[in-house]
Amino acid sequence: MSGMELAAREIEIGHHVQAEILGMTVNIDTIISTLIAGGIVLIMGFVAKNYLVKDPKDHVPSKMQLIWEAVIGTVNKQVEDNLGRVHPYVAPLAVSLFFFILICNWMELLPTKLNSSTHLTPAPTADTNLTYALAATAMISVWVYGIRTKGAKGYFKHFLEPYPVLLPLNILEELVKPITLALRLFGNIFAGGIMLALIAIIPWYFGMPLANFLWKSFDLLIGAIQAFIFALLTVLYFAMAGAGHDDEHDDEHATPEKEPGKHHKDSSADESVEKEATPELAH
Repeated sequence: MSGMELAAREIEIGHHVQAEILGMTVNIDTIISTLIAGGIVLIMGFVAKNYLVKDPKDHVPSKMQLIWEAVIGTVNKQVEDNLGRVHPYVAPLAVSLFFFILICNWMELLPTKLNSSTHLTPAPTADTNLTYALAATAMISVWVYGIRTKGAKGYFKHFLEPYPVLLPLNILEELVKPITLALRLFGNIFAGGIMLALIAIIPWYFGMPLANFLWKSFDLLIGAIQAFIFALLTVLYFAMAGAGHDDEHDDEHATPEKEPGKHHKDSSADESVEKEATPELAH
């Protein structure tokens, strides 16, 4: 058996360092990576805030400020295009999800793998426990937003549209959304980890360093795209949950316009009254 075949047998896909806590089996490596990613996002936020409150003499924004402004501007535009306005809750949630998932996706690329079975900072998004938690958080927020925006009766009414017979399918579609949201993110990041493991067993004389560099560069792009897709889909689900509410609200507060003919008639009547009330000067 060749050395490559022996190395391939040592690759353990989906292996996690586990521990028993309160009768539950938890993935310690996923929890540690998640805490690290969350800490990085918090540090980035505080650093960006620190730069925003400063008034530099040259008035040149920092790189960190430019990154945050670019992401926030893009997210705000998506929220405004889909919801009609920048919602005070949806936009911060989408921005937070984007940066957190982005850092989680990129952690797989850090050179912290000690051997074939020990990786200090694996991508936590390559674990369904985290992706399901993220999807559940996003969808529960969407459902709460829909109920608060349209009321319980108005929100649950859309399950009967366009025909009441479609009620089971509409409910099934709503329940499948968080599952597809979680598995899409998990599948792409998990596949990237498998590719890195396969490239690692390629002998160096077959171009392993070059292949490793090219794939990691490509994986950076995949991680950013998946983070953006997750945040964008969350915004779209918010828009679907509140669909029709803004239109009804605008119709209730719209001022009726006068008909062209009626407006002309009223203007003529006003002019005649004005003429009668104004005495003519004798010549």
